[in-house]
Amino acid sequence: MKRFRFNILIIATTAAMLLFSCQSMNNLTMSVTEPAPVYVPSSLQNIGLLNRSLASKKNKPLDDIDQILSIEGKNLDKEGAEYTIQSIKDTFEKDSQYNTVEIITTEKIENPGLGIFPSALPWETVDMLCKENQLDAIVTLSFYDTDAKVSYKTRTVEQLNAFGIKIPMIEHEATISTHIKAGFRIYDNINKVIRDEITLDRWITSVGKGINPTKAIEAIVGRKESLLQASTVIGQDYVYRTYPFKIRVTRQYYVKGTNNFEIGKRRAQTGDWDGAAELWEQELNNPKGKIAGRACYNMAIINEINGDLETAMSWASKAYTDYEDKNALRYLNILKNRQNKNNLLHQQSQ
Repeated sequence: MKRFRFNILIIATTAAMLLFSCQSMNNLTMSVTEPAPVYVPSSLQNIGLLNRSLASKKNKPLDDIDQILSIEGKNLDKEGAEYTIQSIKDTFEKDSQYNTVEIITTEKIENPGLGIFPSALPWETVDMLCKENQLDAIVTLSFYDTDAKVSYKTRTVEQLNAFGIKIPMIEHEATISTHIKAGFRIYDNINKVIRDEITLDRWITSVGKGINPTKAIEAIVGRKESLLQASTVIGQDYVYRTYPFKIRVTRQYYVKGTNNFEIGKRRAQTGDWDGAAELWEQELNNPKGKIAGRACYNMAIINEINGDLETAMSWASKAYTDYEDKNALRYLNILKNRQNKNNLLHQQSQ
């Protein structure tokens, strides 16, 4: 029984400490720039786009069977792949980095089709294609595949007849869920590096209703249009992987301890972060180590807000090493990670 009470006391004490910690800090959000997931150096100025998703002739019979089993339209995969490639071309052409962006074709390589990611092209083949078309790199749509699933149900509904009387009728509803998958590679022929290798996917759902099963299926008129639109978005999303992007991140700062922290909180809430920092700075020499540590931590926050990560890391380090503020150690690791990403961003901008 005593052990049980002791455990309860520990739990209650821990909960109280966590509650106090949460109450002593406020959240803020800020925008930070992340490096591009895929780095395309500025030396790559002439880009070729190669569609490997269409099965070569010797693989075509198996691919046809796969299409039948997946209840795909006769040319649905072919058109979807073409929309994806065209979308990549259109999006790349908006970037002044590239002198040439062209769709290339070749009969010299085998394409397995079947919605599988083929093995990487040999560099001899990549080099041959680049020399033939005066290119620096090749982006391949390595595969494109759609899988469709049909669900079907009926229900009783009431409809008005010619005399305005409600009569029960059976309504048929068909739903087609289509899973679009596309695989990509980027071959940097100058540096002989595969810059990226990834599969992107997207789901679309089409629903049709009618008084009989045929009408329900016929009512699904927008499936092809939705698929082609989704294929266009997949192409755009792939190109966007080559660009830095912004995200919102959350940080915490101290708002309790002295009147300066309380007033600083209100200044921060109005957007006057520099005014808040003036008050935090006054607490840096507070005789209470806990208060001084919080002031150091908040000075790290204001320096990150102002874009000075080196100074922010210095303040966070001081808050931990001199005043044992454990929140500062976690924050210091966050700052180090962001600094590493900033260094990568700088490299990508060269």
